[in-house]
Amino acid sequence: MPGPQPPTQDSATVVRWAAFSCVLVPVVLLWYGSSLAGAAGTALSLAAVTAACRILLRQSELGAARLLDEESAPHRGRHHRPESGARGGGHHSGGNTPVG
Repeated sequence: MPGPQPPTQDSATVVRWAAFSCVLVPVVLLWYGSSLAGAAGTALSLAAVTAACRILLRQSELGAARLLDEESAPHRGRHHRPESGARGGGHHSGGNTPVG
């Protein structure tokens, strides 16, 4: 079974743009006369939000990869054998069908 897949190119691009924004926004704030403390606070806030989003994005990608692995793997019974027969989900005759 292959391990977790690396992040896709799209998510890496999103993270790069977010990091760029963490630098650009404080520079623009300073350029337009904001205080150094205000720009630094904004930079830290943006960095925290970017880090949280990156973690969530990574967890989402790993969950999707895990789901794809589970869907492509054959279903196995309790003792790691393919399910078959009466105990493993085979056809049952009679059952709950109405008679009439």
